[in-house]
Amino acid sequence: MAHIDYYFSPISPFTYLAGQRLEEIAAKHGATISYKPLDIMALFAKSGGTAPKDRHPNRSAYRMQELRRQSIKTGLKLNPQPMFFPTNQAPASYAIITAQSAGGGDLGGLVHGLLAQVWANEKNIAEDDVIREVLSDNGFDPDLTHKGMLTAAETYGRNLEEAVAAGVFGAPSYVVDGSELFWGQDRADDLDLFLSGKL
Repeated sequence: MAHIDYYFSPISPFTYLAGQRLEEIAAKHGATISYKPLDIMALFAKSGGTAPKDRHPNRSAYRMQELRRQSIKTGLKLNPQPMFFPTNQAPASYAIITAQSAGGGDLGGLVHGLLAQVWANEKNIAEDDVIREVLSDNGFDPDLTHKGMLTAAETYGRNLEEAVAAGVFGAPSYVVDGSELFWGQDRADDLDLFLSGKL
């Protein structure tokens, strides 16, 4: 059985545009998933990337075109310049980490729900009430926002270091069995083919 380490940021638009394709692919192949939210800005700094605000105008313009096109392709509503971006990623990341440890809910739905709050619903996922609502909507105890914070913070930092060690430089990234890396929501089909033994 394959295992997928899923490195992502709860404020990444391309992670949002991935929808729940990863969960569909994993279910198809009987693969397991470890959700590893991380600080995408810190990842850029550690891996030679550039934060969106610091990119050349050409790259920024292309990013906007690509967000528009991918939104149309996926059918996912997206505001390419949301009110609360960037925002503090840590609170939502801690909630995801704690929910994964607690179990009992829809973790993929939680991740996608938090991303949708940023990119479709104009809400700030650094706010406790927003996180609590998405936790509850996906079958988790909303009070998880206040539980296991120290452990979650340690895991959050460790996720970043593990991502860099695994060769990750952007989000979303999928690492199969610790070795095969797929970067970007547009590589989900390649991930599917790889798990099928066709790549």
